[in-house]
Amino acid sequence: MHRLAASLALLVSAAVVFSADAPAPTNVAPVPAADAAVSSPFTQENFTAALTRDLASHFNLEGDLQLEFLRPWSSPDRVARDWQVLITEYPSVVASSMLLRCRVIADGESFGETTLTLRAALWRDAWVARQPLLNNTPFDAAQLETRRVDLLRERDALPAAVGDRSFNFVRGVQAGRLLTWRDIGRRPLVRKGEMVEVSAADGMLVVTMKALAMQNGAQGEVVTVRNLDSKKDFSAFVIDENRVQVRF
Repeated sequence: MHRLAASLALLVSAAVVFSADAPAPTNVAPVPAADAAVSSPFTQENFTAALTRDLASHFNLEGDLQLEFLRPWSSPDRVARDWQVLITEYPSVVASSMLLRCRVIADGESFGETTLTLRAALWRDAWVARQPLLNNTPFDAAQLETRRVDLLRERDALPAAVGDRSFNFVRGVQAGRLLTWRDIGRRPLVRKGEMVEVSAADGMLVVTMKALAMQNGAQGEVVTVRNLDSKKDFSAFVIDENRVQVRF
């Protein structure tokens, strides 16, 4: 009975020490196990999963990142209760082929640094034209469908999370073609040659006037407008349809 109680106390203590709630070191990707108190080998699947989480977080990636080793990798010849991966040198950008340096840590013991060559894919839904799209028409998701693509190979592809009525199609697109960032643009709220309302505020004092737009502009963009009386040009921010604002 005394031996059984001591064993149970040891298991409880180990579970506390290796709790999944304990904070992980900065820039270190923890490798979860089914039971953190039980020693286990470090598999390539564990390694790949840890690298994937770290890279996705570091580069703030959206989508399903998949990694593949281009050179054989041998797992450490030991078992441990706590496996961690520390990336010591990141690639400058995420690409379909990448080099990085990292270190595997087992129960606090480092196995030295290694350089990895990886093939990567970032799968995400992108827009495809369901029917021919006309130039200078409003963005309409009903005219589109989605296709799963690797954004590391189709870098110009327009993700399906992008696009609303504030955009226009800025060139014609054939049915069945993958949309790109060059196919859309912000819909102009101010158009060259049209009259706009200009507002300027200084504390509680607000002044409005009419002016002539000298260029097109979408919401948030800076455009040049002309004072109708003085004929002088000045810059203002587009805030709404035919409305701009001067900010001091």
